[in-house]
Amino acid sequence: MVFWVFGYGSLVWNPGFEYDEKVTGFIKDYRRVFDLACIDHRGTPESPARTCTLEYVEGAICWGAAYCVRGGPKREKLAMEYLERRECEYDKKTLVDFYKEGEPSEPALTGVIVFTSTPDKVSNKYYLGPAALEEMARQIATAHGPCGNNRDYLFSLEKAMFAIGHEDDMVIELANEVRKVLGTTGNGIPVEKKITGSSPVALKSHMPALELRSLQEAVMMDS
Repeated sequence: MVFWVFGYGSLVWNPGFEYDEKVTGFIKDYRRVFDLACIDHRGTPESPARTCTLEYVEGAICWGAAYCVRGGPKREKLAMEYLERRECEYDKKTLVDFYKEGEPSEPALTGVIVFTSTPDKVSNKYYLGPAALEEMARQIATAHGPCGNNRDYLFSLEKAMFAIGHEDDMVIELANEVRKVLGTTGNGIPVEKKITGSSPVALKSHMPALELRSLQEAVMMDS
């Protein structure tokens, strides 16, 4: 038995489960958007965070990482149970083709699981929908939950995409807008220029030290 799951948010840098293989690559006809509410990891019901989901856009591609779990039904079941708890705000599992870098014509893998969400506010209580860049930035700059700040989720994703060599322009734009918000709210966090090209300089963390360090399980379950 074997299954593959594609990560495009925090799974890129923090899978949190035992896996046998990790492959960088992309899926087609989806793009990453910050349209999903998170109320138990990086936000609360009163002040939800904005986290990634996927939007179907023909011709788009979304880079991330695919993880393989082998070893029989028990190991597969444990990994899936963990993922379903962690990705509880996502109401769908979609099967997609996965492509490796340099091989865009033929999928390297088929039937790869990806957690997605129904883009409808009526049927999906976690779907926030799109918003203006400035509005999303203000929400991300201020939301926080048991796993930490929403902004650290965004900055970590920005660094993770840089690390795999496939920066997401939308993530960079939103992260820089959040930095502008933080730079004008008196938090003492400097505005930092975005990294472009192939510069080896890593982005610095903008998040204060995590206050809830005793909640190790919550941190591991970060979505």
